[in-house]
Amino acid sequence: MQRRYFSSATVAAVLSIAGFQAQAQTKWDLAAAYPATNFHTENLSQLAADVDKASGGKLKITVHANASLFKANEIKRAVQGGQAPAGEVLLANFENENPVYGLDGVPFLAASYADSKRLYDAQKPALEKLLDRQGMKLLFSVPWPPQGIYAKKEINSVADLRGIKWRAYSPATAKIAELIGAQPVTIQAAELSQALATGVVESYMSSGSTGYDTKTYESIKYWYDTQAWLPKKCRVGQQKGF
Repeated sequence: MQRRYFSSATVAAVLSIAGFQAQAQTKWDLAAAYPATNFHTENLSQLAADVDKASGGKLKITVHANASLFKANEIKRAVQGGQAPAGEVLLANFENENPVYGLDGVPFLAASYADSKRLYDAQKPALEKLLDRQGMKLLFSVPWPPQGIYAKKEINSVADLRGIKWRAYSPATAKIAELIGAQPVTIQAAELSQALATGVVESYMSSGSTGYDTKTYESIKYWYDTQAWLPKKCRVGQQKGF
């Protein structure tokens, strides 16, 4: 497999917000929400390796996978408040803070990788300003694969989803639950496998990657590839160095 490297601009951004000095070693804890085998977490591990090489070993980043440092919905606040130097944030989760965060969670606004990139290019200037006001710097973003519907039973109409226990991971998915008459359940990704196994969740929207990570196929048999949207995972760091 060909090894991939992060762009020099991304690595330079990490070094700059770390307040990197060649004379002293700096250590970062980076909060991640997904398992070590998830491609987002593998990206972060690659970033850590590239930064280590570029800094000559002076900046060490430890990636804490599977929400072991902070839960997914706590990471943004942890970076803002200085509890973690960096972390990954699912933008759509914070739509209630500012509509800019929720743009890539609008169903069918950008339902392909090409459209997702165009949306990101249009969104990025406002996003960077918003994060800057909150004391954070945008490092880089990676989209999830297109979102589909997992369900414990066959879906032939909206009526088939009424009353079903629906995982709501964002304001948009909570709104969908309201519109289809489902029961919204707030479950973090790290807790989803158990929630599926115990029947706490009977249906949800996410990517094929999440389905694989959580072994959804062991509890839910139906998958509908709606390609509704491609939410972005953004990697952010504290604006001020350490």
